[in-house]
Amino acid sequence: MRTQVAIVGAGPAGLLLSHLLDRAGVESVIVETRSREYVEARIRAGILEQSTVDLLRDNGLGERLDREGDVHRGIYLQWPGERHHLDFTELVGRSVAVYGQTEVTKDLGRARDAAGQQIVYEVADTAVHDLETDAPFVTFTRDGETVRLDADVVVGCDGSFGPSRAAVPNPQTWERIYPYSWLGILADVAPSTDELIYAWHPDGFALHSMRSETVSRLYLQVPNGTDVADWSDDRIWSALSARFALDGWTLNAGPITEKSVLPMRSFVQQPMRHGRLFLAGDAAHIVPPTGAKGLNLAVADVALLAPALAALVRDEDSTLADTYSDDALRRVWRCTHFSWWMTTMLHTSTDPFDARLQLAQLRWVVSSEAAARELAENYAGLPIRF
Repeated sequence: MRTQVAIVGAGPAGLLLSHLLDRAGVESVIVETRSREYVEARIRAGILEQSTVDLLRDNGLGERLDREGDVHRGIYLQWPGERHHLDFTELVGRSVAVYGQTEVTKDLGRARDAAGQQIVYEVADTAVHDLETDAPFVTFTRDGETVRLDADVVVGCDGSFGPSRAAVPNPQTWERIYPYSWLGILADVAPSTDELIYAWHPDGFALHSMRSETVSRLYLQVPNGTDVADWSDDRIWSALSARFALDGWTLNAGPITEKSVLPMRSFVQQPMRHGRLFLAGDAAHIVPPTGAKGLNLAVADVALLAPALAALVRDEDSTLADTYSDDALRRVWRCTHFSWWMTTMLHTSTDPFDARLQLAQLRWVVSSEAAARELAENYAGLPIRF
């Protein structure tokens, strides 16, 4: 097989990259370990920054998003006895959209089908080769046979545990493992709020999000190593009700359809390029979900990478490709800091001194327009190139 850009990974980053390359007249082939059904069913992020929404719309991918997505002007911050709304639209003139990553992936898949994109699902033994030459290639096994995919460029959109990250020799890495996890649920019940609630509570953080008018997504801070089997539906709803408790407000409970425990960590690897291999999304960086940055960072990476690769393979101009890693990492570190800040402000520890600092910070955010604007600017999303 032969193509201009070989993309490893058919998640949102890989699919969006192929879409943007196609619009620039550049061919690509995508290879993916999982089945299409598995990829499209993965429960992941649900908040799209304004920059992400704008990019999708500008590239013909916003029709269903505009029809079914829910525009949110801001978020609520809560601690015992108080709940405050931050209006991003008033503060910084930008909003966010609630639209699940599963739906983004489906939209991208349909768009690539319509364009005749070649995507090879359910492959094994994927490996990348000759990255320091002008003729890199990818090998994988399909139906018991080894396949070689030659390309001008290879892009790793294959997440934390794919072969692409490991192919970068002697990278610099930074990691922070947080001392707590999230217990997340999906429930067939109408949301109890019009916009997300981020709640600080002595028992631990809680987040009320949503997926639609009839499906709620909620999270509880739990200790690392928590076994989801120890959390019955009644225990989950009881804990959520306690952490969201507010006079005059009631949390709607309903059938829980999915439970999972999500460890929390930050990770950054640089450079995001080695020879003719480029990394995007989780292959290069991980953030805790508190700041809603994971999917949006992947989109920003791809938005920078697509024109860089088009110039490289179509025009033999390496200018943008040579600066891609530094350009992407500037935004990565900004979002990594914001995600760390939101996480440490809202998640409780056993230290009462930390608790007083967190409450002081929360009160400052909701009482200072400058502090509120800083949160809003970061949460709603910086421009792709800032």
